[in-house]
Amino acid sequence: MDMLTSINDAIWNPMAYFALAVGLFFTVLTGFVQFRRFPDMIRQILSKKNSSDGISPVQALLLTLASRVGVGNIAGVATAIAAGGPGALFWMVVCALLGSASSFAESTLAQVYKRRINGEHRGGMPFYIEHGLKLKWLAVTVSLVAMVGYGFVFPGVQSNNIASSVETAFNVPTWVSAVGVTALMAFVIIGGTKRVVGAAQLMVPVMAVGYILAAAVIVAVNFEQIIPTISLILSSAFGVHQVFGGIVGAAVAWGVRRAVFSNVAGVGEGTYGAAAASVSHPAKQGLVQAFSIYIDTVVVCSATGLMIIMTGSYNVTAPDGTVLIQGVPDLKAGAAYTQQAISTVLPGVGPGFVAVALFFFAFTTLVAFFYIAKTNLVYLTGRDDSPVLDWALKLGMLGITFFGGIISADAMWAIGDIGYGTLGWINMLCLLALTSVVYKVTRDYDRQCKAGLDPVFDPIALGIRGADFWVEKADETAESPVVLASGETRKN
Repeated sequence: MDMLTSINDAIWNPMAYFALAVGLFFTVLTGFVQFRRFPDMIRQILSKKNSSDGISPVQALLLTLASRVGVGNIAGVATAIAAGGPGALFWMVVCALLGSASSFAESTLAQVYKRRINGEHRGGMPFYIEHGLKLKWLAVTVSLVAMVGYGFVFPGVQSNNIASSVETAFNVPTWVSAVGVTALMAFVIIGGTKRVVGAAQLMVPVMAVGYILAAAVIVAVNFEQIIPTISLILSSAFGVHQVFGGIVGAAVAWGVRRAVFSNVAGVGEGTYGAAAASVSHPAKQGLVQAFSIYIDTVVVCSATGLMIIMTGSYNVTAPDGTVLIQGVPDLKAGAAYTQQAISTVLPGVGPGFVAVALFFFAFTTLVAFFYIAKTNLVYLTGRDDSPVLDWALKLGMLGITFFGGIISADAMWAIGDIGYGTLGWINMLCLLALTSVVYKVTRDYDRQCKAGLDPVFDPIALGIRGADFWVEKADETAESPVVLASGETRKN
């Protein structure tokens, strides 16, 4: 475990600042697109899909939210506060505001370089690394790491948290929960892509709205604590608090680490769902995915953090092991903090409510993880119908879902962090290498919007190579028959 911790620190300590820098870079490059195009984000979410294939923008949003909104929004926020103090919540939000520009960039690239495979839109990290950077070897490497990570490692973090929270709330042995979650996962993933998207579309809105309403109740009851809580968060974030001032570095590092783990902006996780959407211009889905970061971190993570901090349901330990505060001496950092926070207002309700919420959060993430792993498998094989490999992926994911539910939570978090951190470094460096494409697509979108047009993407006119999907789409449109007023038909 000490070795895993050392590896994690080596990966994440510098990445905390690198992720902020990358987010700031794309914020400036795109002219603060995540802020100035906010109304446009809502319009794009509600728009219809552009063709008969692919999925709608809102379906793509819900699919990516299924992966973004997970245990990081409950347990992850708690671990950030425990290691970095209340100020970690501030840096989580800052990371999200800047990271939404990184999400815009990676999601836009996913759309630019996606492919149509067996009637489905497939794309993501390996696609834009191969077709945008022309680095096939790196694309294959990333795809292998992502497939193994999302198919055989990361699901264990989600199932582990489900099992532990259910055990705390209902005294159910972890192996029983592990069996139940595995069985439900089998039902969903054996049903194919349509069932995966359908499950996300049904469960994500319910879980998010229900959780936010519960947080609103806690905040309302503790109304007089709002100003002191905000003051505590800000003073801790900037190192001026008398208790937490000495761990401002930890506040930044853990705030960013858990923000990235939760919303995965810049890590590439959202690129797979983003590529599946049918839109007329890549920037449209980029805006939709930028908005998803707000929902995940600015709304859901903040709700968790405020509940925990304003009710005093947390402990903080400095990097050197010094205990700075013990609000809940007998509780270990994680979902238990949120359970305790809710119980301060609704005695006895906290454990059960959080267990149910965490189940929905984590289960939808598992569903999205399968889609991501499957897309990487499709990239590696070049086809969407490989029965033997499909079943190997499904059985492997079901295996880690069960296994993750019964082993050490610390080990699963550490392994998950290493995987996310590795992908994050690679993806963010690739995003920077494709800066010119992001800039061209953003400028093109702005130009067409300014002219009062509904933006349509033409990669050839922009000098972007490798965007074969869009070239083929333009050819199909040009060759499609048009019915004239006389009843005759001709080709465009």
